[in-house]
Amino acid sequence: MKVSSFLFVFKACVLTWAWSARDNDYALAGQQAVMGADYDSGLFTPLEDLSILSETQYTTLRHPAFPRHGVRIKKTQLCNDSANSYTGYIDIEARHLFFYFFESRNDPDKDDVILWTNGGPGCSSSLGLFMELGPCRVLDENGAKFHPESWNSRANVFFIDQPIGVGFSYAEYGEHVGTTEEAAKDIAAFVHVFFEHFTKFKGRPFHMAGESYGGRYIPVFAAYVHDQNQMLEEAGLTPINLASVMIGNGLTDFYTMATSYYDMACTPVSVPPVLDIKTCVRMKQAVEFIFLDSLYSRIDGCGMNPYDISRECDGEINETLCYPVTQHISAYLDRPEVRQQIGVDPSITSNFSSCSWEVGAEFDLNMDEYRPTYLYISALLERGVRALVYVGVNDWICNHVGNEQWTLDLEWSGQEEFSSEPLRDWYVDGKRAGRTRGSGGLTFATIDGAGHMVPYDKPVESLHLVNRWLEGVEL
Repeated sequence: MKVSSFLFVFKACVLTWAWSARDNDYALAGQQAVMGADYDSGLFTPLEDLSILSETQYTTLRHPAFPRHGVRIKKTQLCNDSANSYTGYIDIEARHLFFYFFESRNDPDKDDVILWTNGGPGCSSSLGLFMELGPCRVLDENGAKFHPESWNSRANVFFIDQPIGVGFSYAEYGEHVGTTEEAAKDIAAFVHVFFEHFTKFKGRPFHMAGESYGGRYIPVFAAYVHDQNQMLEEAGLTPINLASVMIGNGLTDFYTMATSYYDMACTPVSVPPVLDIKTCVRMKQAVEFIFLDSLYSRIDGCGMNPYDISRECDGEINETLCYPVTQHISAYLDRPEVRQQIGVDPSITSNFSSCSWEVGAEFDLNMDEYRPTYLYISALLERGVRALVYVGVNDWICNHVGNEQWTLDLEWSGQEEFSSEPLRDWYVDGKRAGRTRGSGGLTFATIDGAGHMVPYDKPVESLHLVNRWLEGVEL
């Protein structure tokens, strides 16, 4: 082993040990969340009928089992949709997480519940809502328009701005969250408080979904929710029926992803090579020595869209993420009447930003992306929580090559059976939509013609994918 490689591995091992020691406190945080559980249940009346909520002001809800947490929620007819929609904040002392909640267009009293978060780290889930899979999209300067392929077609869906400091979420004293494990504590509190207040959703299959850095977020968030279920049961509360995790174009294993960048840019695994031979040779050398800055600079320098290498970047990536639609969403959420309609806290006066670079920088400083998140997937699978990993084939930044590799390498009781399954085509309306492999609760799927934001590029196919997953039907 070369000295440079040894030092890299040694540093990673030391950091992993330090992170593990520091994160042992999350169990204590979970215990504190239910410390107030010695209460008379007759003193609490949950809000069953959400339709009675006001459209002009928040209703504040509390629960004696969660003395540090509250819910501010209002009815919000945002998308000209027949389904009811709501917005609000989960208040965790001086931290406040903003959310949108859309009931199912099909049967809100019976359909599953999905939580969605975007990645970044530091990007608002308003991108997922208004660009990709929500009941309305903001694709131009004309504002929100009805979206027929929304994921709330057959599920109740809420979108959350997290961690603190992202989108319309805020902290009264300016605190930011710097690691996924820290963010998970707030998400676990969010989920548990939500279901305690809105008990008609209790017991429903609950699916935690995310995109991009969601590959890091979602496995950790789901693990925290799962582990806190035992504490909820001990406190006499109903546990969350955590059914699955869904990861779209995720960064779940940094190391397999980094080494796959050469394959995506220099071999025809998705599109013909987009870099010249000289650059590809240097890139291959960079892969061998894990010179990551070199890998990123190669693709950025060629002008291609790192989220879809079949096309060039549209605009400055730091301003548009290569998609000008993100600027339309920001302009829409800066409208005073829209902010008033959805109930943005008056203390937030700054212009809306799709992504918080400050939050992202804090995660970078803590080297959060290098942590081995796939271990959480293994543990969830062993506990009966299913996992869907889907990837648009044209994405470079979180591509199908790296994602397929970690799913094949994943150590769990079903590894041999999963790995022995060949990739096969899956179809929507008689047309091939991609390729898939699945066994024992783990499914890997690609989506043809899609980049990083699969529901944006392929709304019909992504909705079929999700509905089949919720039904437990093979692709």
